[in-house]
Amino acid sequence: MIFDRLQQFRQAAHPLLGRAKNALFDLMDAVLTTAYISSFVMLSLSPLFRRQWPSLYKALQDGRPQRNKLMRLYIEQIPTDQRPVLAGDHTNYPRLEAKTLKDRTYEHQPTLIPGNKPITIGQGYSTIAWVPEGAGSWALPLRHERITSFESPISKAVFQLKQVSRQLSVRPIVLYDSEFGNGKFAQQTLDIAADILVRLRSNICLWGAPPVYSGKGRPRVHGDKFKLNDPTTWPTPDETLQVEDPKLGTVTVRQWHGLHFRKSSQRPIRVLSIDCQSRAGRPRLRPLWIAWMGDPPPPLAQLWPQYLRRGAIDHWYRFAKQRLHWTVPNLETPQQAERWSDLMPLITWQLWLARDGVQDSPLPWQKPQTNLTPGRVAQGFAAILTQLGTPAGPPKPRGKSPGWPAGKSRKQRTRYPMVKKGFTRTKKAAKTAA
Repeated sequence: MIFDRLQQFRQAAHPLLGRAKNALFDLMDAVLTTAYISSFVMLSLSPLFRRQWPSLYKALQDGRPQRNKLMRLYIEQIPTDQRPVLAGDHTNYPRLEAKTLKDRTYEHQPTLIPGNKPITIGQGYSTIAWVPEGAGSWALPLRHERITSFESPISKAVFQLKQVSRQLSVRPIVLYDSEFGNGKFAQQTLDIAADILVRLRSNICLWGAPPVYSGKGRPRVHGDKFKLNDPTTWPTPDETLQVEDPKLGTVTVRQWHGLHFRKSSQRPIRVLSIDCQSRAGRPRLRPLWIAWMGDPPPPLAQLWPQYLRRGAIDHWYRFAKQRLHWTVPNLETPQQAERWSDLMPLITWQLWLARDGVQDSPLPWQKPQTNLTPGRVAQGFAAILTQLGTPAGPPKPRGKSPGWPAGKSRKQRTRYPMVKKGFTRTKKAAKTAA
């Protein structure tokens, strides 16, 4: 049967959801087969959710998805005949008016209005995902966790990368955006068994290897300055490549060896400049700067296209928020939001395992697809569930709740202040008078 692997995956994942595993599994099936909702409670109207609407919230209160075991289950689905390509990033779960939600912080959110601050109020989530294809919108999360107020996106990304790399049998290539292209991230990932390809901001400075020690004074730590937006500081590239790409046109790739960040002089990096020439009817793109940190990289012709796969994780964030209804629930506690978020990777992996057996059924205004996207697989997933069934047990009626006792007073919920993250700079010692 073509769906044997999917059925085995669902059977293995069911006991890993904790005490409310049956209700959580029904909730996942309801998400997979419900394209549009206006509120979280509407998922209880799905015929696949066999319980009453209060069980939605009760499941998120009682459930305890086991993240580490689920991560190992996901990694078992990754083929070992080639190096896995991972991508890491973070996004926001906006809760602007939730004054009773604990641990709210300011989170980054792009805005289209000029002059507006690109922030929102809510909670941040960090994700590391496997990107299975060189082109497409598939990104399969291995860990998707909340960034608490005492953590930063960098510290959370380092933690997730450590957890994942320990379970992989093949050294991965991990892709990150420019937020992680700094010495702090390079230093903290020095001992992790993974090769990192990260984008660099065009206004940063790197440094070359120090010259040979002259025997006088303190040995130099840094060599010549390499400023990305100042071509006069660039030495002759160690490697140069020019290729014709069907989408980008003429691509010129230059590579420099032996550079490092100022705060991570112990970790040498290779810097690549990717310049796309202008084409008829298209403006010239700005050069893309990326850095390789880790073991010797593959040939330059194979290396530079790898970073183009990082955009798949942005597609997944959009898919989770729009189709999987990730940010629809206004849950009471951060713990409930975390348990709800733990279901997003599990739902995505089920769509991936079902992709080869789903027949494309486009709506009248949609174009047919050969390589199905996650949203297109979700359109046909209801037919698969009629064949597979569910490992979740049926509901057990417990009678009618007596309701709120008469005369018992209600207490107002606690209001929590906003948590503003910050950092402290080392104060310079005051000069003492001679």
